[in-house]
Amino acid sequence: MSTTSPFPDLTQRPPRSPRVRLGGYVLLPRILDKGRAALAGKLGEYHFGGKGMDRHFFNFTGVDFEAFKVELAKGGGDGAMLAWVHANASTPRQPWEIAAWSAYHENRTPDSDAETIGEFAASVGKFSKDREDINTWFGLLDLDDYCTFGGKA
Repeated sequence: MSTTSPFPDLTQRPPRSPRVRLGGYVLLPRILDKGRAALAGKLGEYHFGGKGMDRHFFNFTGVDFEAFKVELAKGGGDGAMLAWVHANASTPRQPWEIAAWSAYHENRTPDSDAETIGEFAASVGKFSKDREDINTWFGLLDLDDYCTFGGKA
């Protein structure tokens, strides 16, 4: 099955990694996978919307989530959706801004407060008690996706 299938089944496989980029944006291919799965009623345990990690993309671009859903339902591919994002971003971004934002999120750690750090450690601990290499939010998402679909940490 192609990762750009019009209707991925996220009860059978994970969406693309948050690290995968489209137009330089991390998260966007994953958001597209989750949105298409939501349209098909095959979102599984994933969340699609203006919350969670997705919210960072919508906040950065200024794209309206509801308008994004309407456009996604029209069935356009990844390239068409990227063009739509560029045309509808209330905050147009230069390539260097997208690169910096993406690098920040790719390397973002749970360093905001002790409670968040504890919750992050507990989440990693559900999958492995001895993985010292999982220290970013994207690392946790990749580990969760891998283990949820049969991999061993």
